[in-house]
Amino acid sequence: MNTTVDVTKIILSMAGGLGLFLFGMRVMSDSIEKVAGAKLRRILEFFTTNRLSGMIVGVVFTGIIQSSSACTAMVVSFVNAGLMNLYQAAGVIFGANIGTTITSQLVSFNLSAYAPVILLVGVLMVMFVKNDKVKEFADIIIGFGVLFLGLSTMSSSMSAMRDVPAVVNLLGSLKNPFMATLVGLLLTSIIQSSSVTVSIVLLLANQDLLALPITLYIILGCNIGACSTALLASLAGKKDAKKAALIHFWFNVIGTVLLYVILFVAEAPVIRLIQSISADNGRFVANAHTLIKIFQVIVLFPFAGWIVKLSCLCVPGEDKKVGYRESNQLKYIGDKVVFNPATAVFEVVKELDRMASLASENLNRAMNALVTLDEEDIEEVYEVEKNINFLNHAITGYLVKINQTTLPIEDLKTIGALFHVANDIERIGDHAENIADAARQRKEEGLSFSKEAQHELGEMLEMVNTLIRYSIEMFVKGDESHMQDVVDLEDKVDDMERSLQKCHVIRLTRGECSPEAGMIFSDIVSGLERVADHATNIAFAVANAEKEAEAADNQ
Repeated sequence: MNTTVDVTKIILSMAGGLGLFLFGMRVMSDSIEKVAGAKLRRILEFFTTNRLSGMIVGVVFTGIIQSSSACTAMVVSFVNAGLMNLYQAAGVIFGANIGTTITSQLVSFNLSAYAPVILLVGVLMVMFVKNDKVKEFADIIIGFGVLFLGLSTMSSSMSAMRDVPAVVNLLGSLKNPFMATLVGLLLTSIIQSSSVTVSIVLLLANQDLLALPITLYIILGCNIGACSTALLASLAGKKDAKKAALIHFWFNVIGTVLLYVILFVAEAPVIRLIQSISADNGRFVANAHTLIKIFQVIVLFPFAGWIVKLSCLCVPGEDKKVGYRESNQLKYIGDKVVFNPATAVFEVVKELDRMASLASENLNRAMNALVTLDEEDIEEVYEVEKNINFLNHAITGYLVKINQTTLPIEDLKTIGALFHVANDIERIGDHAENIADAARQRKEEGLSFSKEAQHELGEMLEMVNTLIRYSIEMFVKGDESHMQDVVDLEDKVDDMERSLQKCHVIRLTRGECSPEAGMIFSDIVSGLERVADHATNIAFAVANAEKEAEAADNQ
């Protein structure tokens, strides 16, 4: 009876420790991604022009955020946005496999004794420091402390396991390499983290509950099980998402097969080699995990192109490319895109860029129809406007959704601005529709514009087009080289609107223009001036939001 009670206590203690470990890792990973996610995203975007630099970035990125799944999801987002191809993505995914071993290395140094102190420091920072940035850093410390508190609890439980013959016999009976691999695969698939499973194996090995040779095979199983997160996430995604997940899968499967062959031929020398650089059993497991990943990357990196092609064979064909003109379809966000908080805002900006292109093009189409009175152009303006309205509602709904998730801090500062940008673009679309209405009225009532009036409208439209182009570049690329140009153009458009209204009144008094045509001319000039205002709002939306956020932080 006592043994039963003891085993129950051990199991409950193990479960509690595992819960703390998982929670601590989640808090730490999410907090790091929240604090540094936007910066890491820019690094990932900038330094992944080739496979080698991509691999190095993958190691560093995953080592920092402690999540190869988050890294892979971000890579898929970049592939979806067209900023990275699958061959470049392969390099980052390879690097992520090495970066994910950092967790087991940290665990092996046995920092559990300092967990209460680390946790206390984090809690005190949250309670008594008012600076939000310090509090955000404190969340990372708290996550780190909880993680090692969980490890300490699990380690104590496993120490007690040595006194339970049934547990010792059960773990000792795990001698079949294939069964050990299967155990590692299943545990990692359930826990959804190879780092956690390897950490558990490390603690068991430290208590001499697992033989060192069998830990190697469990680690190999963990590597394959780690692919389950990306594979499951990609099921509802686009074909490129599935291909990226399969690159991860095939890398680990092929690497595992190679290591099976090596261990079958030279298991003892491999174990002696790892033992020679390891102070204890825990360090053995951590080093084995890292060396296995490094070996796989060194061997398979030259064949990355073949692995990409194998993944493409498994998922043949391409998704239908959604052009910026496609009606009632999202291209960069939505259900068919693997969601990742670190790239969510980035993808919204891409979708808004597409929406802005539609609105700008529609404005010019409407102005052309005003002169030519082409019925097809008028009808197309109305159809495109429906698509712009769809995008506005879909993007706004998506912004509401992602605002409820853990976004990087820099992205949180701009989320409000994105709502305004979507609204400003939609208003530009509305003005294009108003011009189409005017074109139809002019056609139906047989109203005419003088050559002078047409020339004036053309000049104003050209100025507004330039302003829109500069504004979208500022918003999408953060390019501030045209900041003063935007300000100057907006002033010129305002001056031109006043000037053209005066000229219009003079033409009316001279009888050179009918009152009906004159009213249309006046409305269009006012509409173009308001379009320029909306474009200027777009240009400075993010910059103003960031300044407001900084001012709030400094108060």
